[in-house]
Amino acid sequence: MRIMPRAQREAMFEIYSFCRRVDDIADSPGPRDQRLDQLKLWRADIDALYSGSAVSRARGLAVPIRNFGLKREDFHAVIDGMEMDVVDDIRGPAWIKLDAYCDRVASAVGRLSVRIFGMEEKAGITLAHHLGRALQLTNILRDIDEDAEVGRLYLPREALQQAGINSIDPATVIAHPALDAACSQVIERVRMHFAEADKIMARSPRRAVRAPRIMSAAYQAILGKLVARGFASPRRPVKVSKPLLILTILRYAFI
Repeated sequence: MRIMPRAQREAMFEIYSFCRRVDDIADSPGPRDQRLDQLKLWRADIDALYSGSAVSRARGLAVPIRNFGLKREDFHAVIDGMEMDVVDDIRGPAWIKLDAYCDRVASAVGRLSVRIFGMEEKAGITLAHHLGRALQLTNILRDIDEDAEVGRLYLPREALQQAGINSIDPATVIAHPALDAACSQVIERVRMHFAEADKIMARSPRRAVRAPRIMSAAYQAILGKLVARGFASPRRPVKVSKPLLILTILRYAFI
């Protein structure tokens, strides 16, 4: 974000802060009804902003909303995604439910972001659709063990069943010898989304897609490391090294 002009950078920091705060509510260990109430308060705060009221927690979003035409429904979608994690621990969702989840927690953030980046609307929304899903599904593949520790399993039920895994219990699934086969189906979809996102960015003005190009390159590097490592237990953590991240930033930051 630091490579962006000041107004865009500050707007993105506000978006990130909003996402971080509602995500922390979803992931906190508190009672579910209390967390749902906190998310409802955030929804009300967003509504108040669009009604002209500068609510204390959300007032930092007022300038980005005004300057970049950010849509209320995209903020609501992010909160909807967080509510999915609070209502119940997601375990082996159907593809259609997982896709809706990815749209809310990732592609909705993308729809807010591409307006700040200055992309043409139709291309920006399509990019948000594909890149958001690619990033979120990569996160799901990367964080299988961490999610299982808190009782969550985001791998789609269809992929599990086709791999011969008939359980949606997180501990059972992550120890199953067919986990690689289940993950391979998710990997195929991730690659499709990355490919579609890359096509859109190749056709877009370079200045408008610097940040998403960096995110795409970094996450494709994570995906490559996950594929090379495989999903057999024990799984070592995967992340992008600082030198590779710096090279990625240098490659796209100044074109």
